[in-house]
Amino acid sequence: MRLSKLDIINTNNRVRLTTRVLWEESDQPARDVFIETEKPFGDDLSLNADAFLVGCLIPAMNFGEKRIVLEDSVSPYLREGVDTVMALMQQWSNGRMKPLDIEAPVRSLMNSGCHKPRAAMVFSGGIDSLVTLRLNRQQYAEGHPGAIRDGFIIHGFDIGGVMERGMKYHVFDRARESLAAVADEARISLIPVYTNIRHLCDDRALWLDYFFGAVLASVGHAFSSRMNLLYIAASFDLPNLVPCGSHPLLDPEYASYRLRIRHSHAALSRMTKLKIISKWNTAFQNFRVCLANVPDRLNCGKCEKCVRTMLGLLGLGVLDKTSAFVENDVTPDMLSPFKITIRHRPPFYRELLEPLQARGRDDLVDIILRKFDE
Repeated sequence: MRLSKLDIINTNNRVRLTTRVLWEESDQPARDVFIETEKPFGDDLSLNADAFLVGCLIPAMNFGEKRIVLEDSVSPYLREGVDTVMALMQQWSNGRMKPLDIEAPVRSLMNSGCHKPRAAMVFSGGIDSLVTLRLNRQQYAEGHPGAIRDGFIIHGFDIGGVMERGMKYHVFDRARESLAAVADEARISLIPVYTNIRHLCDDRALWLDYFFGAVLASVGHAFSSRMNLLYIAASFDLPNLVPCGSHPLLDPEYASYRLRIRHSHAALSRMTKLKIISKWNTAFQNFRVCLANVPDRLNCGKCEKCVRTMLGLLGLGVLDKTSAFVENDVTPDMLSPFKITIRHRPPFYRELLEPLQARGRDDLVDIILRKFDE
């Protein structure tokens, strides 16, 4: 794989950091990949090849490239971390993905960048990211360099990430609107970001198990002239860690000397996180967990992740207190379409059994136990 023509391009209302991707071993088509934002934040994009080394590494390994060649210099700190990333990928894939050579000049000096410490986070509006923001506000004084001041909401991730499903800009705009109230209350800048890096490989299993954290880190590097610390919220708690695109062994290795990356709150279970958000009303009315991206609702209330989240809120006795779902109850038939033993789901469902039983919902406990045996 060759990465060339690193550039920043201004259009009428957007600013785009872009590079050209050429494949050497694979028959994948050449593509211009980009990280883009709107004009008010355009000056914060930096001409930083680190962003695309991170963003293109996993697709290159997946398609059997033997090397990545970059014209522009990369951080030696990141270059060192990439070796660990490749070793993890090789182990997690049982040897299918093999380390490749990185051929790029390394910086002898740190580029001029963020002059003042500033922290940002990836802000999807899901439970994990909202907990990261809530606890950050409770644990850091407002002027502390670790206090989050920016939230990146990313189009091309769960919204607009799969080409065959369409770009769904209207869904992104609705999510952005709902999160604006949360961002305002938490006193952070909500920064829209648009990227097509995921389109280098649309395979869902690769995305979930290996790739998505790299795209989050890539966005951080693109904005490293604005901030020097990026929080990525943990997807799994420590007792239930599995190979995952975002992982406490993985995310920090995408850092450079200029950009630190924190994998946050892996000590907290999903139910603990739901309880935290249920006590923050603005977030509790505006969270978004749905992956269906329906046109008329924030959360569809029908997909597996929606139903699982509703079960957790039902177990806490607060499902009827949020407007993020139209539904006020969960019935066993709502669980019927789903397999709960795939994609590392069992720990999330085991955690639901005790609180649901305590609320007298033996009907839901019974169907969960039956589905464990399917």
